[in-house]
Amino acid sequence: MQKTSVRLLSLLSLLQARRDWPGALLAERLDVSPRTVRRDVDRLRELGYPVVATKGPDGGYRLDAGTELPPLLFDDEQAVALAVALQTAATTTGVGIEEAAARALITVRQVMPARLRRRIDTLRVTAVERPATRPEPQADSSVLVALSAAVHAREVLRFDYAPAPPPGPADDDRAEPLPRRVQPHHLVTWGGRWYLVAWDVDREDWRIFRADRITPRIPTGPRFTPRELPGGEVAAFVTGRFRGSDGPGDWPCRGEVIIDLPAGAVSRHAHDAVVEELGPDRCRLVIGSWSWPALAATIGRFDAGIEVVGPADLKEAFAHLAHRFAHAAAGAPIAP
Repeated sequence: MQKTSVRLLSLLSLLQARRDWPGALLAERLDVSPRTVRRDVDRLRELGYPVVATKGPDGGYRLDAGTELPPLLFDDEQAVALAVALQTAATTTGVGIEEAAARALITVRQVMPARLRRRIDTLRVTAVERPATRPEPQADSSVLVALSAAVHAREVLRFDYAPAPPPGPADDDRAEPLPRRVQPHHLVTWGGRWYLVAWDVDREDWRIFRADRITPRIPTGPRFTPRELPGGEVAAFVTGRFRGSDGPGDWPCRGEVIIDLPAGAVSRHAHDAVVEELGPDRCRLVIGSWSWPALAATIGRFDAGIEVVGPADLKEAFAHLAHRFAHAAAGAPIAP
């Protein structure tokens, strides 16, 4: 039987792996009695982990969200993955959190055992930027949080919107930011930049605002009933507005999926796609390619949960690749 401390780590890891666990199944996985599971759950609660009991024929447990951050425990692979993600964020995010990510990486590294520190110290990420005539503007992370909150709360947003910078050298007589009042509908990324798609209340029309030029005002306004976006979907609306300026041409194959990753993480690797934030760890991706298998393979590289919204051709391409990859994993040749 496992020692108590090791068993607690195993129990916590299981609770983090899925939403609900029947008590009997936890006991079976840990090779202990249901009574021992109950005692171990009480110990986790004493340490600050919000483990709640769930109702049902067998009863069970769930690791719920809490009001305070309890001690975080990771297995070796999780710790290394976290360090890699932080190092990547410290060099390539483009949303103003690079310094915070670098500090977090130092904190995580300090508490790692020597064997894991050696593994992450061998990794060095170097960001190579595209040549540009001027530095790319960055959207402040606090602005993105404020915009996202207003979108999800369906609250009228007031902000100052800075005018576009002149193409030449900076001018001391540049126009002052203009106050705007909008109904925010979607927070999206396009070509590495963040945009807010909103209904302009005063101009009575749809507008797309660059997030790096927005300075939110507080408090937000009253709640509103969402309007239907022209064309019905945000990707078509955004690409239609940008096409002919900095937008790409039409792909012969274009699909839509939901990915279990933050929008910022996806947008870094989807430069000519539209990424819409749906939550802290969930986003909508509309992307194109030259063929359906190539499109499915491109989406699959994100290595996260994927829900195909459409079209059916994309679903068939995923099924085709799954069949091919299964044969490759088994070492068996594919029948002609």
